[in-house]
Amino acid sequence: MKWYVGKVVCCVVLVGCIARAQSSPVAGATRDDILHLFEIMRLHEQMRPTMDAMMKQQSAMMRDAVKKRYPRITEERLARFDAVMQEAVKDFPVDTILDDMVPVYQKHLTKPDVEAMSTFYSSPTGQKLLSEMPAMTSEAMQAAYVHMQKQMDAMMDRIEKMMEEEGHQPRPTPKAKPQPQSLQN
Repeated sequence: MKWYVGKVVCCVVLVGCIARAQSSPVAGATRDDILHLFEIMRLHEQMRPTMDAMMKQQSAMMRDAVKKRYPRITEERLARFDAVMQEAVKDFPVDTILDDMVPVYQKHLTKPDVEAMSTFYSSPTGQKLLSEMPAMTSEAMQAAYVHMQKQMDAMMDRIEKMMEEEGHQPRPTPKAKPQPQSLQN
């Protein structure tokens, strides 16, 4: 009987320990923990090349879309569009964006998560990944560009078809309607 009571007591204690372990919350990452992770990940210095690559891709897609919509657009006008895009990248508020990211990381990552990530990104492999990431991102975006452009073209075709079905006039062909003066200069 003592043996049976001992087993029951052990089971009760074990279940209590398991329940307590499951109910005790894992410590959340502090602002300093996240900022330290950002520093290890070199996010501040990585943000600029990443934004440049994204904007270059967006600019190319925008150029293609504008050329299709306005075939007579001049290179000078396209160059002005490019300048606007470059200005937007130059003024990108990196510090503000990183500051806005802190609570998002805190919401999704625990202190042990951030510590494990910090350990990884401090390692030689983590540092190599961080060093190669801008080039990898740029190359991946270039590889995906053709597919993204096809998707954009297909989406625009569907939208135009939908608009025609709803009774909206289709976009005139370049020969049917002259281009607005503002887009030619």
